[in-house]
This record gives sequence, C-alpha cells and structure tokens, in this order.
Amino acid sequence: MSTDPPGVTSSVGNGILRVTIDRPARMNAVETDTLVAVAEAFDRHGGDPTVRAAILTGSGRAFCSGADISGRDLTAPPTPDTIDAANRVVATIRDFPRPVVGAVNGVAAGVGVSLALACDLTVAKESTYFLLAFAKIGLMPDGGATALVAASIGRARALRMAMLAERLPAPEALASGLIADVYPDDEFDTAVEELIVRLADGPSVALASTKRAINDATLTELGNAFGRERVGQLDLLAGPDFAEGVSAFQDKRTADFRRRA
Repeated sequence: MSTDPPGVTSSVGNGILRVTIDRPARMNAVETDTLVAVAEAFDRHGGDPTVRAAILTGSGRAFCSGADISGRDLTAPPTPDTIDAANRVVATIRDFPRPVVGAVNGVAAGVGVSLALACDLTVAKESTYFLLAFAKIGLMPDGGATALVAASIGRARALRMAMLAERLPAPEALASGLIADVYPDDEFDTAVEELIVRLADGPSVALASTKRAINDATLTELGNAFGRERVGQLDLLAGPDFAEGVSAFQDKRTADFRRRA
C-alpha cells in the first residue's frame, strides 16, 4: 500500500495498479488535494513496466459525489485550483500507458462523472447512476465533461444531462453508450476483478496502442474543453447563481435562481 495522503489509497500487485478515492463519510466528494493525490498515484506508475492495467474506484457507497462544497466560504474569491486538479486527473488517466478500468461502485456525480469517463472501460453497479449536478448550484460541467460526455452519447443527450441535471441510471448509461458495462450489485466485485485481470493478462503493448488511437480519434476536443470550462467556471464561481446554489445546498433547500435576479 502506498503512503498516499488521507482521501486516496493506492497499491500495486500482480501487475495491477489500484487507486481508490477514500472519503466514504463524504460520499467520496473530492477536494483539491484529493484530486492531486489521484493524479500522482497514476503518475508514479506511468513508467512502471510491471504495471499492466489499472483501476479507479471509490470506497463505501459512492464512486465520487463531486467536489466537496460543504464548507464553502462564499466571501472568498474563486480560485482555479480544484478545476486544474480535476483536469490533471482526467488528462493523466487518458495518457496513462495502460488500460484503466473505472469501477463505478456507487453514485458518480459532478466531477465524479469526469473521473469515471476518463477511464477506458467504465463499468457500474446496476443500482447506481450518473449525474451532472452542476446546474443545481449555478455552475457548468468541468473536468472535461463537456467533451467526455458528448463524445460518448452525442450533443442532444449531453445537453440534457448538463442542463436538466437529471440522474442517468446505470442501465440507461449503458444503453446510451456512456459506459462499457453494467453488473448486478451482488456480482459487481467479482465481475470487475475478472475484467481487470483479463486486461492485465492481455497484450499490454497492443492495448496501449489501441487506447491511444481511439482516444486520439474521439477526444479531439478534450484539451480545448479544459480551457473553455476553466474560463466559464471561474466566471460562474464569482457569480450570484453559484452563491445562491451553495447557500441553498448548505440550507438543504431548492435553489431559487429567480429570487436573486
């Protein structure tokens, strides 16, 4: 087991890198340091020839419920730190020279969707769902989600997910092409282990070349998406809709974006 900071654990065994977001009490909501730790776990092993496959998952009941805004200080000026850290994770997983499985063991919301879709084979429990929740707090998707989601399911469905902030159940995510597979909850752990071992036993050089070729063909806008999202999100973080959204979240009420106009 590595000496990762609190919130992330990683280990390597039998040719498999295992990275876990480990904040179960917060439904694996991530802070800047959490995202940096995930990226560094992959960076440490990017050149390790003994690693033949990798897996990213969450501990407890969630994969990742998004950015942790529970203690957000609305008087503090917005910074790009968390956005930049999320972009780093997504880019690092995309560029990791081995196949990466995203094992979505529970809800993937907000930037959690980006982390899941950055992986090469994203699989999920049947009971879980995907949620671009940003509009609920007056923000736009980030972490490359505007490119990752649209590349997977097309413009119309991506806009619906982003603008209406509706839950997309895992079976529908599979049917729409957002993810690679869905497993019954009681079979999930076994199925994921079989998948990751199958990849680790496969032709690692061929799989690396395949990953790179398909990503280069389908994620041509990812770099530009990082830039557009960063500019747009920083503007929104300083705006009144976000202030109302966070206030409503902290007060456990529905945001009233008309009220602030």
